[in-house]
Amino acid sequence: MDQLNAMQAFRRVVDLGSFSAAASQAGLSHTVLSRQVKQLERQLGTQLLTRTTRRLHLTEAGTLFYRHCVQILEQMQAMTLELSEHQQQPTGTLRLGVATAFGELELGRWLPDFVERHPQLQVELNCSDRFIDLLEEQIDVCLRITDHLPDSSLVARLLAHSEVLLVAAPRYLERHGTPTSLDTLVDHPLLGYSNLPHPQRLYLTNPEGEQRDILMPRRLSANSPMALRAAAIGGLGIASFDRFIVHDALLDGRLVPVLQDWKLPPRNLYAVYPQSRYLAPKVRALLDYAQTYYAQPRWQA
Repeated sequence: MDQLNAMQAFRRVVDLGSFSAAASQAGLSHTVLSRQVKQLERQLGTQLLTRTTRRLHLTEAGTLFYRHCVQILEQMQAMTLELSEHQQQPTGTLRLGVATAFGELELGRWLPDFVERHPQLQVELNCSDRFIDLLEEQIDVCLRITDHLPDSSLVARLLAHSEVLLVAAPRYLERHGTPTSLDTLVDHPLLGYSNLPHPQRLYLTNPEGEQRDILMPRRLSANSPMALRAAAIGGLGIASFDRFIVHDALLDGRLVPVLQDWKLPPRNLYAVYPQSRYLAPKVRALLDYAQTYYAQPRWQA
């Protein structure tokens, strides 16, 4: 038995929580992966996993072995990377996950320069507005703009702050009037992002610290920020966006801010990636570049 392969199989099963997911990621059959783990248990003389119809559980011995297994495999990976001369420069395929709006509006500003700096690196983009499981989908780095990061074993590096603001097209305001208070705002339709739990609800704070929770009428909801952006520019109603999504439209006047004294909860741009003692050069290169790029404010009024 190849013990290193068996250790990798065992770690993959534990990380992903099932033999099926681990087999799919490794490109092996469920039977082969299960056999590797069983052979490992026989060689060690102890049970590492208990299997039920729904879940896998580590035994006490399995927990101890998993901890050492991770250390050994990461040391092997670090040694391989350090000894491989071609890995001293970013090479191979960098799998980068981003939200669709970020991919369409932001990456064109800096990704070409990043790629030109690393000619041996290929970038594979995963653009999606759903939550991405980095381990299951083998994503190296994910750039996320969010107001909340769930607890996980992933590392999150803060890159930039993202203001969220209310906007509307000038022609919409000419036809329907410009809201001057929250009491008049609630008479206007909100273009809502349907992936939110409450697409028509806004949480606002004024300079004095007063907080208000308001519910606006529904005119249009969509699961695409870019579709909502087009609808807002088209004059269908008021919408809330991260500034980077509407930055150019604010500069050229296609959209204007609404009720600027009332602020929506801000969000942050993070680079999220799996925890590892040794970062691959391709991952480190992307993290360092993005950190430097977003150190300068990019979405100012």
